[in-house]
Amino acid sequence: MNTNRKKSSFAWKSIFAMMIVAILLAASACGAKKANDNDEAGAAANTPASNAADAPDASNNAEANGNGTANSGAAGNAAQATVYPLTVKDVTGTELTFNAAPERIVTLVPSETEIVYALGAGESVVAVDNYSNYPGEAADKPKIGDMNADIEKIVSLKPDLVLASYTMSQAVVDKLRSLKLPVYATDPKTYDAVMDKVKQIGAILDKTKESDAVAGHMEEVRKQVVDAVKDAPKPNVYLEFAPGWTVGKGEFLDELITLAGGTNVATGTGWYEIDPEAVVKANPDDIVYASMTVNEGEKNPILAAIESRPGWNVMNAIKNKKVFEVDQDPLTRVGPRLAEGLLEIAAKLHPDLFK
Repeated sequence: MNTNRKKSSFAWKSIFAMMIVAILLAASACGAKKANDNDEAGAAANTPASNAADAPDASNNAEANGNGTANSGAAGNAAQATVYPLTVKDVTGTELTFNAAPERIVTLVPSETEIVYALGAGESVVAVDNYSNYPGEAADKPKIGDMNADIEKIVSLKPDLVLASYTMSQAVVDKLRSLKLPVYATDPKTYDAVMDKVKQIGAILDKTKESDAVAGHMEEVRKQVVDAVKDAPKPNVYLEFAPGWTVGKGEFLDELITLAGGTNVATGTGWYEIDPEAVVKANPDDIVYASMTVNEGEKNPILAAIESRPGWNVMNAIKNKKVFEVDQDPLTRVGPRLAEGLLEIAAKLHPDLFK
């Protein structure tokens, strides 16, 4: 029985970033043509929007910071109804003005789909990307493609909000902008930035109470984890999110390892292809790798690669059988379930503290 489905992936700025996305999509599918169309793009990308109206009075203006989230205005008033018109800036500095809560939303990445549903606005979603598979009802929405989205279909849906990741779908974003569609883009690099994004989207959708609750839960989970591991030894951790790829400084996954009570052995910056010998030299105490759904009887290709690399059997993590799989989607999607990803990593690194 074929149980394949594609899993989430990221994308970052520049052509180099797009190469990583391609690798993630292919790797997550465990062989390009074996998987079904269900992959995170969990990663985040950002989009400018070109149809922003004139900004309203400053009292109603939500001015965004570098993560594309509001510092003030409606988004800053916890659990209060949004005052429209509302003007926001996304991560690219593009202004958008909303005269009412959007009623027709298209999401270009799974993380944004998950946010909208978590805020209770799923009925406003008219289409999603091919890889949005959570919650279950999102998978039944009309599909607009992957990074090469169907522009004509998106336009035909007449969305009053498109949620996107600029670094993943820059060409699509630019085209949608040129057609005067309102695109809001984000690119969170930290756990805090993800919570801020949730709150900003909540303000746009007039779901501030709901977004405060979602962000509050994420904060509670982080506090639970940080408090639990604060006095625990910090093992050296190697993370592999796609075959042969790890993540270093400046990205949320590096922060998750630290919050979970570990020390990332990756010394590079951002997302990069590993030097196997450098990993052996770092001698991690724990290895964490992302799950992938494959054909029945097949092994996760990340684990297969880890087990087959010459010389890796001398590392503490492998000798001590501390090689752990974690659920890919919560780990890699910059949305509400990032809290689950954090908690799962912490439980793998410190099982005695999370029972």
